Amino acid sequence: MAVKNLPFDLSKCARPNILQLQPYRCARDDYKDDGTNVLLDANENAYGPGLVLTADGKLPNGATTNGSTTTSSSSSSGPEIDFLGLHRYPDPHQADLKQLLCTLRNTHTHTPKSLTPANLFVGVGSDEAIDALLRCFCTPGQDKILTCPPTYGMYGVSAQVNNIGIVKVPLDVSDNFSLRPAAINEALSADPAIKMVYICSPGNPTANLIRKEDIQQVLEHPTWNGVVVVDEAYIDFAPGGASLAEWVAEWPNLVVMQTLSKAFGLAGIRLGVAFTSPEIALLLNSLKAPYNISSPTSAIAQAALAPANLALMEENKRKILKQRERLLVELPKVPGVGRFLGGAEANFLLVEMLDGPAEKGGKPCNEVANTVYKALAESKGVVVRFRGKEYGCEGCLRITVGTEEEVTRFLSEIRVVLGAIYAARG
Repeated sequence: MAVKNLPFDLSKCARPNILQLQPYRCARDDYKDDGTNVLLDANENAYGPGLVLTADGKLPNGATTNGSTTTSSSSSSGPEIDFLGLHRYPDPHQADLKQLLCTLRNTHTHTPKSLTPANLFVGVGSDEAIDALLRCFCTPGQDKILTCPPTYGMYGVSAQVNNIGIVKVPLDVSDNFSLRPAAINEALSADPAIKMVYICSPGNPTANLIRKEDIQQVLEHPTWNGVVVVDEAYIDFAPGGASLAEWVAEWPNLVVMQTLSKAFGLAGIRLGVAFTSPEIALLLNSLKAPYNISSPTSAIAQAALAPANLALMEENKRKILKQRERLLVELPKVPGVGRFLGGAEANFLLVEMLDGPAEKGGKPCNEVANTVYKALAESKGVVVRFRGKEYGCEGCLRITVGTEEEVTRFLSEIRVVLGAIYAARG
């Protein structure tokens, strides 16, 4: 077919900020899962979904999803969704699911008030909430958000997609990556174009819980008219009562995001939630796509919030915390492993790789860390995450806490890899 002489020019037709966009990248962009790898890169729940399943991965007979009984036969390939109902659009409001989420988070640790479904927005992972908040509060090409690096990369990617500026107030590296509320408030006072502050707690990649009183200082800014967003994706790995979800009942300018991807082991269903005031929730629910949560996603999420499955989630979490403590004890014994940075309140740890054994004066080194990252993935089948280019993370790898067997293999392989690197360096 002859080449058409068309006036179309993609470089001039597409939005400039999209042409310049650097997409979010993960370790699996470089290393695909071949079914044999140990995947310690994406902070998934290594013990699987928080659903009571049979040995072959099916719901047991009599399990319930969305209030209706489902059955599982030997020929079933998994949980039985209402396939005959898939020609109908799903519930646009998800009130039943929202009520279960409210019940989960109404601990009355931070307020005597109770959350109701009117306080919730549910979306396709936390990423939909991140984007919806930007579209709700920020005018493209005019407004800005404030982030606190090192932090979750999607805040910046979503801001760039929406042509929103970014002001950065880094965490305090000298104080274990703590929030700097005075510096944040100074930035908010200086720039009224900042409409939102994104705070990750526990932090990613830092794994540390942000102090409640530091968040409160930002919420109480005397002149700033904006929203504080606390991302609690990893909150279930922190001490009990740490979640501030119910605290939104006390603050009209607070949003708390959570997900079922981490502790609940349901990354594959992409279900995120934002707790906030009824007024903000109404705005988010008004701008979302009408049927953003699929019927299968809703059914699985509601099943995960049933008592038996919550008990399994707690059991899996205890196993993860046990392996987290094991890594904290055993990983520093490996020659060439440096300090843990940040905290230990998530299902991952941030740790330094050194240019030589610590007893010989080894220092954090990005070259060594990146070499370890590549060697583990390419020759040992163990995929972790290189984080050395993040603020304050020189020479760091982020290690997801795996199963007992996966942690054993990781500890063995990283010892071999570091030994080989030092031998080659002389």
